[in-house]
Parts: sequence; structure tokens; C-alpha cells
Amino acid sequence: MLDIRFIRENPDIVKENIKKKYQDAKLPLVDQVIELDAKRRAAIAEADQLRSNRNTLSKQIGMLMGQSKKDPSKLAEAEAVKARVKEQADRLAELEKQEAELEAALHKDLLQIPQIIDPSVPLGPDDSCNVEVERFGEAKVPDFPIPYHTEIMESFNGIDLDAAGRVSGNGFYYLLGDIARLHEAVLAYGRDFMIGKGFTYCIPPFMIHGNVVEGVMSQTDMDAMMYKIEGEDLYLIGTSEHSMIGRFIDQILPAEKLPQTLTSYSPCFRKEKGAHGIEERGVYRIHQFEKQEMIVVCKPEESKAWYEKLWRYSVELFRSLDIPVRQLECCSGDLADLKVKSCDIEAWSPRQQKYFEVCSCSNLGDAQARRLRIRYKDENGKMQLCHTLNNTCVAPPRMLIAFLENNLQADGTVLIPEVLRPYMGGKDKLVPQK
Repeated sequence: MLDIRFIRENPDIVKENIKKKYQDAKLPLVDQVIELDAKRRAAIAEADQLRSNRNTLSKQIGMLMGQSKKDPSKLAEAEAVKARVKEQADRLAELEKQEAELEAALHKDLLQIPQIIDPSVPLGPDDSCNVEVERFGEAKVPDFPIPYHTEIMESFNGIDLDAAGRVSGNGFYYLLGDIARLHEAVLAYGRDFMIGKGFTYCIPPFMIHGNVVEGVMSQTDMDAMMYKIEGEDLYLIGTSEHSMIGRFIDQILPAEKLPQTLTSYSPCFRKEKGAHGIEERGVYRIHQFEKQEMIVVCKPEESKAWYEKLWRYSVELFRSLDIPVRQLECCSGDLADLKVKSCDIEAWSPRQQKYFEVCSCSNLGDAQARRLRIRYKDENGKMQLCHTLNNTCVAPPRMLIAFLENNLQADGTVLIPEVLRPYMGGKDKLVPQK
């Protein structure tokens, strides 16, 4: 959400940014919020004047009532002033109602205007215009066929989609045996990897209030993702970023405590609306999964450097698991409204012979901090908004797809990289049961 003063003083910049994001339907919002803001400020100014008048007139009434004991004519003057006070009180009540209505309308429109994107963001209408920046590791295609990921899991008696369908419907799964253990091993390794980088490990609430949802994501994303708890002001989180950033709502953080660097575990719940192709079936796009996340809350001047650090942590982690990856810069039309800059880390799929998304790293600037009022005092004692960033550490089971495909051998075994063996009871490979 942009500062209304910035919009008022830079309407052309805001409109140009909307065009860069290919959201021309939102252009009228800029003039609309400026008009609403002008009306709101006029109502506030008139209301303040009436409140000042009321104090003056109240003193005048008291003086006239005191004088009326000696001069009865003053009583009539006092009644006339009382009538003016009543008339102005009615107008003040009308203005206060008007203020509230204008404030609500202004807030609703401001939530829809996208954050100003970083100048380095490539322009394009959708993800087809995302730009590959760099590759890490050799993307190999083995000389034997790679089965679909659920078939690999089934060879270890590691998945039961049929039972999950009977119990919960499509988009759910049972993981079993070595595959379930591998799932937890990857999460535990991701946790310890981030702790080794100096991050504090957290387990947050898995449900959050509606005002926190509004603070961390756009209305469009909220409708497409979030599950609402019926009869309560609670939503299941789609990622631990939601509750982790929400933790700082209405807080003034000590400057010396910044940056806050946190790594959080949670289950994640998503509607995942729409039909998807064969490659997004199985356990690729599901309603419930677990994830280890990276969160940073920092001073504005630090956020660009942290953005670079975060996506490079993903590359380092995936390469330590013998998975080739690439960095893909998200174009303007593919950025969610709150994002200043974002990139995906994509893992190599030997079966598909292409890369697919496993991590998403985002710098949200002050967008979430403005909505949630997350601030700190600078060295001059002036209040400033923090910047917030997030990045996926590991998100199995999608990450398991990349792991299994890249570590699968011709005999059906799956090699366990050295860094993961302590979490797998010392095993150096998985041996299929079928």
C-alpha cells in the first residue's frame, strides 16, 4: 500500500507503475483516491474548526449565564448561543460519519494500487516474460527413463493417494516409510541450514485474523489462496510468512534489534483454484503441505542486500542436495501487488527436461509494514517503516520431486547426499521395495 502523500504528489509515477504491471483497469483509482483524500481532509478541517468553535462557544455560554444574574437580557443571548452549539453539533456528527465513510473508501482503493516496482524488474505481462539470470549445476538427462514422481514414491511404498482421496479428496496425500522420513529429513536439514546462517528458528500460529491477512497480501491473492474458518475471524495460513510478519503488527522495533532474521516451519493450506496439467498433479500442487521459510524484517537501506542473500541461500541449499537450479527474475506483470522485486529458484527436472519452481524470493519494501504499522526509530528519533522480505527455504513434497528425480539411479535406488544422511539414520541410499 502506497503512502497517500506519495500518490498525491506523484500521480504520474503511480499511473506509470500501474501501466508497467499491465493493470490499466486500475488507472482510475489514482484520481479516485486523490479526490477521496481531498474530501476527507476537507471534512477533517471543517470538523476540527467546529470542535474549536464549540469550546469557544461553551465558554461564552458560561460567561453569559453568569452575567444573566445581574442582567436578565444575557439569558436570551446565552440561549441563542446554545442553539448555535446544537446546530454545529449536528453538523459535526454529520462530518464525523462522512470522515469514517471516506476513510473506509480511501483505504479500500489504496489496497488495490500496486507497490512501486524496482527499476531493475524486467517488463512483461505474465510469467512467460520472466528472465533467466543464472544457472547453477549441470542439468543432466540420464540414459534411463525417469518415472513420474508418484511412481518413484510408490516403488518405496511411500505414498497413498487413493486413501487420501477417500478421506479428504483430491489435492491430499499420505506419505509413508522412507519417503515420509525423507520429507521430514529435508525440513530438518533446511531448518538447521538456516540456523547455521544465523536465523532464529520459529514455529508460528497456523491461523491468523483477517486484519493480518489484509496486511500481508492482496485481496486477489487472499481470495485465491486462503481458507476461512467458518464463524470465526480466522484464516488458515498459506505460508508461515503470513503469521511471521503478522507477529510485528503495531510494533515499534528497536533499531538495534534490526534486522530480524527468522526461519519458520509450518503446514500451509491453499485452495489452488483452477485446472492444472499432468505435471502439476501428484504432489506438485496440493491443498496442504509443509514448508520451511526465511523471513527478514530490516531497515530500508538493507533490503536490497538481504534480497540477494536470501535467494543465494536457496541456491546453496539445493546444490548441497545435488540438485541443479537456476534463478529466474520475475517480470512486472508476474509480481503480486505488494512486491517490489521477486525471483524464483527453479530446480531441474530430468524427467521433463526443464526447470520448475521450488522457491520464491520477494522484497516487499514497506508495503506490508505500512499496512501492519511495523516501524522503528532512526538515529534522529524519526519514525520509519521497516522493509520485509521472504523466501522459501524448502517446501516438500514439491522439493522431493526434484530430489528424487535428480538422485534416482538406473536400478531404482535413490542416493542420499552426505548432508542429508544424519537425518536419515546414516542411510546413503533408498532401496525400492517394489
